[in-house]
Amino acid sequence: MTEGTEAAPEFMKPAIALPFLLVALIWGSTWFVITGQIGEVPASWSVAWRFVLATPAMFLVAVVTRKGLKLGRAGQILAFAVGAAQFCGNYNFVYRAEMHLTSGIVAVMIGLLLVPNAILARVLLKQPVTWRFAIGSLIAIGGLALLLLHEAHEAPLGGKVLLGTVFASIAMMCASVSNVIQANETGKALPMASLLAWAMLYGTICDLVVAYVLAGPPVIPTEPAYWLGTAYLAILGSVVTFPLYYTLIRQLGAGKAAYNGVAVIIIAMFISTLFEGYRWSPLAISGAVLATVGLVVALRARSPSR
Repeated sequence: MTEGTEAAPEFMKPAIALPFLLVALIWGSTWFVITGQIGEVPASWSVAWRFVLATPAMFLVAVVTRKGLKLGRAGQILAFAVGAAQFCGNYNFVYRAEMHLTSGIVAVMIGLLLVPNAILARVLLKQPVTWRFAIGSLIAIGGLALLLLHEAHEAPLGGKVLLGTVFASIAMMCASVSNVIQANETGKALPMASLLAWAMLYGTICDLVVAYVLAGPPVIPTEPAYWLGTAYLAILGSVVTFPLYYTLIRQLGAGKAAYNGVAVIIIAMFISTLFEGYRWSPLAISGAVLATVGLVVALRARSPSR
């Protein structure tokens, strides 16, 4: 791991800073919205309905922006892999994690996506990792450990903190695999909107199969609030944000793009405090500060020499 010229100013460019902040603002709120999608409706069906709504909208974006829908054989294989990992595996485990952990804690865990992103990008895409990035990531992991320890003491959702942590960890790994593989040479050659449209279609098919196998026949709620939340997650939380975020991965690298999780964590924890009654103990405050400091340290890592 080597150090080179300073890269932090690239985050100040409007073409990067604006989508970076928009993604963080939207995703920071989606963690809480998800809590309204679980309970009466099985988590698997809530995930399925989200992408049943999102998929046609993503195809519409591809058509309106005049992106070709033909991906070729390699492109279709990549789209299936991205869809199965991101839009099926990741979200099914995220929704289940929020059955056992507050939304803010799940956001913190997913915020550490940068660690597997950087490791997988190093292995699969040959993207170097700096020492400062590694040290910052370790600091952030220490902060997360304190937050989870606080969560285990409080156990506000029934005491299954360990199970929620396992679900969130699997969700993080699924997202990381998707993040990195879409930035390979095949992915870079494909229009983003088109790749995501097909990926969402394949993910939706997987979601429907998983929901039927795990939860039985479709459960269709009638409450308007449920469908408003689902629409928000589908359109803003998926169709608007994923093209922006995956483009950031291609511009910044998988490790640094994952650092929008810094802002996501702050927003999600604030919302969790307001609406979920999250209680801040000295342990939780220490963990949040440590996690944020670690993320910022790694964010300021220099770009490796190429």
